[in-house]
Amino acid sequence: MSYAIIGLGKIGTVIAQAFARQGIEVAVAGRRPLDALAAQIGPSLTPRRIEDALKADVVILAMPFAAHRDIGLAAESWQGKLVIDATNAFGVPPEELGGLPSTAALAKSFPGAKVVKAFNHLPAGVLAQGARTPQGGRRVVFIASDDDAASASVAALVERLDFAPIELGKIGEGGLLVQARGNTWGQLVFQDLARFNSSK
Repeated sequence: MSYAIIGLGKIGTVIAQAFARQGIEVAVAGRRPLDALAAQIGPSLTPRRIEDALKADVVILAMPFAAHRDIGLAAESWQGKLVIDATNAFGVPPEELGGLPSTAALAKSFPGAKVVKAFNHLPAGVLAQGARTPQGGRRVVFIASDDDAASASVAALVERLDFAPIELGKIGEGGLLVQARGNTWGQLVFQDLARFNSSK
């Protein structure tokens, strides 16, 4: 399984750091050169052109929500890929999204891909503290998808990164808890929760 992160802004950087801590190889790409930043984060990161990074099996979208259409057009095909939506559409009028949850609207730009919402509900500064909380729990990452197998696959990746996955169900159901609608945040956004009953 190959991985790519598109965008090394605040959220993309902390996700990349989580990959680096576990020594998991990941391609990184963005609109600006990322070589120096990638080298600073860790040797498991490989800077790529966006078009090359999008050849990965799993693509994590960590750029501004508004850029998703351009990213969708940059790949030859999205068929069979897994796309993790770590964006937030706060401030985007619901009518611009056709009344859909932001992830469902975004998914239209990635035909053939399985789209999963994850890594978006915590601010970068909180995620940057790592998977382990000071109290010894594992920090929760919420996951939502209309595809159960894709959701389970992302949950397995979250586990590899040492976070505690919690699957919320479908994007238009439990997934609404971690999505912005207009100028309103979902109820679980900013909730820094930890799991203590794990065997890890």
